[in-house]
Amino acid sequence: MVSRSPADPTDDTPTWPVIPAATLVIFRHAAQDNAPPELLFVQRSQQMRFAGGATVFPGGRIDPADHALAGGLSAETGLSPGDLAARIAAIRETLEETGLAIGLAHPVSAAQAVEARRLCLTAGALAPVLAQMGWRLAPQALVPFARWCPHWDGAFDTRFYLADLGGGAVDIMVDGTENTRAFWMSAADALAQADTGQISVIFPTRRNLERLDQFASFAEAKTDAEAIPVRRITPAAAQIDGVEWLTIPEGMGYPVLGQPVDSAKRG
Repeated sequence: MVSRSPADPTDDTPTWPVIPAATLVIFRHAAQDNAPPELLFVQRSQQMRFAGGATVFPGGRIDPADHALAGGLSAETGLSPGDLAARIAAIRETLEETGLAIGLAHPVSAAQAVEARRLCLTAGALAPVLAQMGWRLAPQALVPFARWCPHWDGAFDTRFYLADLGGGAVDIMVDGTENTRAFWMSAADALAQADTGQISVIFPTRRNLERLDQFASFAEAKTDAEAIPVRRITPAAAQIDGVEWLTIPEGMGYPVLGQPVDSAKRG
């Protein structure tokens, strides 16, 4: 276990073998006034080993190249290396999976985002993209929201961040390999579609959607996230009225703390 950083109290490693990962929950204003904000989702290919066919937020593994880039930027940003590498991975994966360039220090045109995505897919890393495009990262724009890690060997130890796209139409594109669809939808609509079987969501995604559904804006979600310290959430089994449930602890901002195991999709 590595030492904890005051800048990131969750910058540690579980005692069981895990795969570090990062996910980005991207907000945008809805087209209709007073409508809830929309979130960006991708639908994973049925062939994927983890969460095949499920609707999730953009994200993926934290690669060695993400850590290498974080090592050169940690002092400048004031973020711990582990936190910064996760933010970089979330930015990179979002660019690769959807074509959105998030977490940059300046505006990016649609044409620049397309070229950056091509470069990122070719290089498999974000640093060459930044160098060629002349871009600087603004990782502090990402807001730590949650951290989930099931207690089994090879589980994804996933940090969730929030980001705000603002308003207006933007081009998104699916990568066509890991994912088959990319789309915008409110948290409430995603929950409704999950209930009717139109989309499939795994246990952590459902709990996060229930939490996100409480907020009428990115600003509300950001305020909530900043008020509740991020602690790793490890779901656990519990017997409730003779039924086995999958549960999470109280005090982490989630309005629903579990569901019966037989209805919980675990990836």
